[in-house]
Amino acid sequence: MKNISKEKVVIFGIRLVLGFIFLWAFFDKLLGLGFATTSDKAWIAGSSPTYGFLKLATYGPLANFYQSIAGNIFVDVTFMLGLLLIGLALILGIWIKPAGYGGSLLMLMMWSARLPPEQNPVLDEHIVYALVLILLTLIKADEFSIKRFWRKK
Repeated sequence: MKNISKEKVVIFGIRLVLGFIFLWAFFDKLLGLGFATTSDKAWIAGSSPTYGFLKLATYGPLANFYQSIAGNIFVDVTFMLGLLLIGLALILGIWIKPAGYGGSLLMLMMWSARLPPEQNPVLDEHIVYALVLILLTLIKADEFSIKRFWRKK
């Protein structure tokens, strides 16, 4: 077995943690696991996964735009598919560049839906997530991926 650097292990950990954040959001909104989404507000119960946040929690200069797309079926499907695919790509170590760019875009949109952020006049965790996701697109972040299972020997 080759030498595995500490940096590769940390990058793998970052990938897993971010992937889990996206997958958890997907399953919580899909099934209503009782954390951010109660069971009666689950997507499988017929509720919109975007309505509550976009309609009721947005504020600032872009609030009218976000409130106008709240509950739209295209927005719901795109959002949920994005959470699922970004989470899976990061955890599995595949399609990291599209996942990084897509995840960054999603994070920037969520940041822009609540301006200014509550805890800081400019920054919040969405900006940190976006930057880390972009970093993953710029470095070799596919160590410990499932790619080795389908590579030609």
